[in-house]
Amino acid sequence: QVQLVESGGGLVQPGGSLRLSCAASGFTFSRTAMSWYRQAPGKERERVATITSVSRTTTYVDSVKGRFTISRDNAKNTMYLQMNNLKPEDSAVYYCNIVGTATWGQGTQVAVSS
Repeated sequence: QVQLVESGGGLVQPGGSLRLSCAASGFTFSRTAMSWYRQAPGKERERVATITSVSRTTTYVDSVKGRFTISRDNAKNTMYLQMNNLKPEDSAVYYCNIVGTATWGQGTQVAVSS
């Protein structure tokens, strides 16, 4: 059974940092490209970052370039999103996703506020 479990969200002040984790199981994680998405209230879900499987090539939405870093540990079947210099507009529920599928985790809430 494919399962994605996000964690690491919380409330942080502007300029702060958080590290999200996505624990994956039920499929060959090391051979699977993965993405982080986010969805703010009243907005569509948007892709934040993607990492490929073997080459670990990364891509980012323009609004997070230079602030967020996506990474993965294939030995731990876990993907990460390091988020630095957080802004209020980064507030959203963050989800991990298997690229090319409709497989999502339950999400983790990130709130950036003073």
